[in-house]
Amino acid sequence: MKKYFVLAALALAALAPVRPVFAQDKTIVEIAASNPDFSTLVSLVKAAGLAETLSGTGPFTVFAPTNAAFAKVPKTVLDKLGKNPEALKAVLTYHVVAGKVMAADVVKLKSGTKVKTVNGASITVGTKHGVTVDKAKVVKTDIVGSNGVIHVIDSVILPKGLKL
Repeated sequence: MKKYFVLAALALAALAPVRPVFAQDKTIVEIAASNPDFSTLVSLVKAAGLAETLSGTGPFTVFAPTNAAFAKVPKTVLDKLGKNPEALKAVLTYHVVAGKVMAADVVKLKSGTKVKTVNGASITVGTKHGVTVDKAKVVKTDIVGSNGVIHVIDSVILPKGLKL
């Protein structure tokens, strides 16, 4: 009887995947979509038509605001962004830097360093009291995907001179 259980276990093991799926096997969009704390961000990325781009080869570094960060944005601003796809795209691409920038790279920067975003504008990186990007605090770092990395921020950052 014991022999049959062993054979059954071996047969089931043969059907199982060869290796587990890690976050690094998913794109940054897939990682964000699998985390309920990023549901607002993911829905806006899809609405702006950026999901396919951010699922591409990259690499990208995304400063990802949580749902709580979006809750801090005045409703009137969110409503205006929802009605203005170009402004929404400008805001979202302001949260993205070309290349894979890990936390260890960021802490080596001089506080006040300007970093160009995919939007074309630059964000200011602060390193004096933890890491910030345009005064949004980085609260979690180095969520690595197959096409880049996510750093979680506590606020939505808006490009200077954004026209709504």
